[in-house]
Amino acid sequence: MVWLTNQQIGTWKRKRILVGSLFICWLILMFFTPKVPLHSFRHHVFADKRNFMGVPNTLNVMTNFPFLIIGVLGFVLCLGGSFFNISLKGEIWGWTLFYASVSSLAFGSAYYHLKPDDNRIVWDTLPILIAYSSLFSSFLVERAGERVGLSCLVLLLFISVLSVAYARQVQIEVIICVLVDGRVFNDLRLCLTFQLIPCLAIPVMTVLLPPKYTHSRFWLLATAAHAVSKIEGLADSKIYNFNGYTISGHSLGHLCSALAMLLLTVMLLYRSIRFPRLSELKGHP
Repeated sequence: MVWLTNQQIGTWKRKRILVGSLFICWLILMFFTPKVPLHSFRHHVFADKRNFMGVPNTLNVMTNFPFLIIGVLGFVLCLGGSFFNISLKGEIWGWTLFYASVSSLAFGSAYYHLKPDDNRIVWDTLPILIAYSSLFSSFLVERAGERVGLSCLVLLLFISVLSVAYARQVQIEVIICVLVDGRVFNDLRLCLTFQLIPCLAIPVMTVLLPPKYTHSRFWLLATAAHAVSKIEGLADSKIYNFNGYTISGHSLGHLCSALAMLLLTVMLLYRSIRFPRLSELKGHP
């Protein structure tokens, strides 16, 4: 018991250091990087503009279908209760919301890619941010505790809405009770950094914080697959030209993102409890 207590104290110190480091990284990215304007045609120009069977941007639309399959399957299995190895209510809420947002992403992203513009991108961006929020909070419930994870879930969901509002030039005085005097934000940095921080934090915390479950390496594999999807999206035209105009980097990015979600689903199916936290041994949430 003494050893467990010492382990818990050491883990709590590492948590505070990690949270502080992530916050500092976020501040640096927000204040020392150039503004990324939302209203730029370049954000909506993709390499593959082919039209098959009357569907505009066909492959960019159709490659969202795996999100629907994985999202619906994961959502049903979460509600089933006995299929996934989930031991806390906080984890159930987090993973259920994650798979629900993945299912929504399939429709939102397909709708956006049918006619990419500033108005439709909201339906693509918001499900992504909610998926990031719920996934990261589920990870925190597993690594840091249920109370920490659920608190972060509420905070991250608020930031998700705030990020979209900030990027969409919405006056957010109702949310934060501050009059912004009609300022035009027109900036994507908050959305971009919100997506970047969990991608960096999850692998770092996977290595530094003790795992509660087995198959912890799947977190790293999923993060790697997601990172590859981002690289493919950035190299959209180059990949499209390289493979002889068969499939674009953006479409491959959709498939790699779906692979990351599939890896997480496999992890939930096969993992088992490896090391319960001290708070759970005492019967506290």
